[in-house]
Amino acid sequence: MAKANQFATFLIIGPICFFLGILFSSFPYDYNILWSTPSDREVYFKILEDHIKFLYASPPIISRILHIVIGTGLAGFLLKLYKATEANYLFDGASLVLYMAGITVYITNIVKGFRVVTAGVYGEVPEAVPGETDVDYITREDTLRVFAASNTILALVLVGVLVLQAGQWYALRKEEAEIAEFNRVDEEKKKAGKKKQ
Repeated sequence: MAKANQFATFLIIGPICFFLGILFSSFPYDYNILWSTPSDREVYFKILEDHIKFLYASPPIISRILHIVIGTGLAGFLLKLYKATEANYLFDGASLVLYMAGITVYITNIVKGFRVVTAGVYGEVPEAVPGETDVDYITREDTLRVFAASNTILALVLVGVLVLQAGQWYALRKEEAEIAEFNRVDEEKKKAGKKKQ
């Protein structure tokens, strides 16, 4: 594997691990919203809501660092897909699709969730709206569940990128070993042919 390709892989894996660390630190908040049924669930909704408000109120440098890291991952994919081999198209193309799906989840669900929760504008069902029986309203609890589920989906997508990158590394190592074995057998045949002459 060329040095540039190794560096590009590092530019992809580094940000993925960074994001997984962020998501892991949010897991204690998300777990009680999604998978456990504590007796006083409202406490956990309040804790998650306060956590989201705290993160949204963080200094602008935090979001800038996050966006720089996202850009670093994209730069890694562009480097790997520049003058790409077949393996790059298969593994890195699929990885890039997953990475872009993760960015889409981040923009559509997580960023929107930050804004909705911080503003406190949930789609509560009005007391009496004549003639509007089929309108869907998203409550505070549903908004927080969607936010927590989005973190989980994003984590799974990022793990998928890591699995594809590991698969590419394994496939390239296997190919190099097969080429080395082929070359060794070829050299032995050439030496055997020279001895017969």
